[in-house]
Amino acid sequence: MRIEDYRFGSIRIDGTKYKNDIKIVGNSVKPDWRRKNGHLVTRGDFADILESEPEIVIIGKGSPGMMNMDQKLAEELEKKGISLIVKPTQEAVKEFNRLQEESRNVAAGFHLTC
Repeated sequence: MRIEDYRFGSIRIDGTKYKNDIKIVGNSVKPDWRRKNGHLVTRGDFADILESEPEIVIIGKGSPGMMNMDQKLAEELEKKGISLIVKPTQEAVKEFNRLQEESRNVAAGFHLTC
C-alpha cells in the first residue's frame, strides 16, 4: 500500500482518492473516519487499530496539526510496546510510506484538513 499524494482535504492511496479522514488498518483503508470528540483521538476511535496489534501507529494531525491524541491512549500504546508517531499529515504520510517500504507492521489515522 502506498500513499501517492496528500493535499489539504484529500489523499490518494493506490489510485483511489479520499476526501474525508481515513484510517489504515492492516492492508485496508477505512474511509470516513469520524472521531467522537472531533479533534481528539480516543480509545473508542482506535479500537480496530488496537485489535490489529501493529508494531507502529502513525497519526497525521492535519495540515496545521489541530488533531491531538488522548494521553491515556498514548500511554496504552506505550504499555503494549507499540511505537507512536504523531506529526502533521504531510510529514506523517512520508513516514508511513517509508515504513511501508521497510515492510513494517504499520497502522495509521490521517486527518486531512485542519
